Amino acid sequence: MHEHDVIVVGAGGAGLRAAIAAQEAGADVAIVSKLHPVRSHTGAAEGGINAALRDADSWQDHAYDTMKGSDYLGDAPAVEALCQESPEEVIQLEHWGMPFSREEDGRVSQRPFGGLSFPRTTYAGAETGHQMLHTMYEQVVKRGVTVYDEWHVMDLAVTDEDDPADRTCHGVVAYDIQSGEVSGFRADNGVILATGGMGQVFDHTTNAVANTGDGVAMAYRAGVPMEDMEFIQFHPTTLPSTGVLISEGVRGEGGILYNSEGERFMFEHGYANNDGELASRDVVSRAELTEVNEGRGIEDEYVHLDMRHLGEERILDRLENILHLAEDFEGADGLTEPMPVKPGQHYAMGGIETNEHGETAIDGLYAAGECACASVHGANRLGGNALPELIVFGKRAGRHAAGEDMGEATVTTGKDGEWEAADYEFEIEVGETGGKGPAAADGGAVASDAESVLGATVERAKDRVDELLARKGRNHAEIRSKVQETMTANVNVFREEGRLEETLGDLREAREAYKDVAVSDPSRTFNTDLIHTMETRNILDIAEALTMGALARKEFRGAHWRKEHQERKDENWLKHTLVSWNDGEPELWYKPTILEGENKTYEPKSRSY
Repeated sequence: MHEHDVIVVGAGGAGLRAAIAAQEAGADVAIVSKLHPVRSHTGAAEGGINAALRDADSWQDHAYDTMKGSDYLGDAPAVEALCQESPEEVIQLEHWGMPFSREEDGRVSQRPFGGLSFPRTTYAGAETGHQMLHTMYEQVVKRGVTVYDEWHVMDLAVTDEDDPADRTCHGVVAYDIQSGEVSGFRADNGVILATGGMGQVFDHTTNAVANTGDGVAMAYRAGVPMEDMEFIQFHPTTLPSTGVLISEGVRGEGGILYNSEGERFMFEHGYANNDGELASRDVVSRAELTEVNEGRGIEDEYVHLDMRHLGEERILDRLENILHLAEDFEGADGLTEPMPVKPGQHYAMGGIETNEHGETAIDGLYAAGECACASVHGANRLGGNALPELIVFGKRAGRHAAGEDMGEATVTTGKDGEWEAADYEFEIEVGETGGKGPAAADGGAVASDAESVLGATVERAKDRVDELLARKGRNHAEIRSKVQETMTANVNVFREEGRLEETLGDLREAREAYKDVAVSDPSRTFNTDLIHTMETRNILDIAEALTMGALARKEFRGAHWRKEHQERKDENWLKHTLVSWNDGEPELWYKPTILEGENKTYEPKSRSY
């Protein structure tokens, strides 16, 4: 068994920042990650970091843009914390040596991004996430933080009280991918989940193969609610053949979208008469798919993104890696021809319910980054707001977990405060399929002291690995691909009630099939089939919660479009969706959005660009 004050699960932007902050606060910190830190998906972030750095800008304007972009489903205390602290964090990154792009006068460059009233997106070419990841990993190495890389975290070691609010997290259990060892990691102060996104729920995504929502699913099964899972961002510019991201920076620099008839459709068809290509991502994605569906797409699949007019010098200075991506994956030379693009799953606005300090409903368990939901992004994330979320809330979670007094949080967790049960009956049975099979709830350990809880969780994890390796049954890949196909077909940009119900039925069949899952490779060393089989369990739980929320929310808000409900309904739906596991029987419930900020209330207004 390994023991530290703070255990950080995940080594991307949020995990690295959390580890640095906890170490600065005096804690003995360790990072446990299934990937080496510099392979984390933060490295794929291209666009930039929003921060109000100029005299003509302000954090208040940034907060207003963020709340408007969220379609008024963001929680003001978290939004304002993001916008107030982002400038300080960007300056800290610069002091740590991050090579930001700069103007001729030496100032850090900023570019326009969708939904922003000021060009406040700070960047490092079109590889901002890559530079940020390496800069912070240098700090982790410099500070001597212990890193257990290529350890796949399987379970949280949590006590088993009936009420999740009474439970305590004492650590995690992980599988050493190199040796096959299953071991416990005891956290004397706290566990911080920073496991990133869940893009592998879909089959066309900008996310890496490793982004399977592990932290979200583990926290869910341990008793922490998932929040606002129905709100999924589909980025408007991904490459059709692979889902590889083409940065919003292209449009920020002046890139133009055209349909098959050569029309600049964002303006000419009235999708965004003021901001055009720089409307928020949900608006642009719907516009592109509408063009395709109405016969103005290219090859009935995509539209064109043109940056030729920017000139070779500017493109090579600010967007060079975009040229390589378009050439390598689509055979398109961005200097001489437009690039094909279409919407692809990109980001989860929802995740593990936390407050603005990163705390969850379970004592000793924190979350930060894309796996968490504070809620900063509400129904739609603005481009350039993901990277500041990683560093702001990673820092906050790290400091709090290390024992620093940060005052009382305003955002509540769990059923603490005002909430209401969902008045919705699902026609398809959801949750556990009977029996404690591989897709059943983890539950807690029947013990209260840390050593016993961790020991019991380790034994349960060992038994699960042994069973998966010994039994005969179905391969997970078949099950995973069916989940991805139905999610991409039916829970995409445009959503219809009948197709959402069809998806719940497909997921039910997938759960039944997963009861018979087995691993064909019997080895213990670098057994990727075993790892992927365990990840598929997480994909199942997340896909189901996401679809439940999408069916129950009968309105059109942000990234959530419903054919049967074509308006935002503030009188009924200005509230967060929560899904709790409850020993395998998912419970849907709601809590109100917090629109009261530090000095103002964010009144919902019509959202246009």
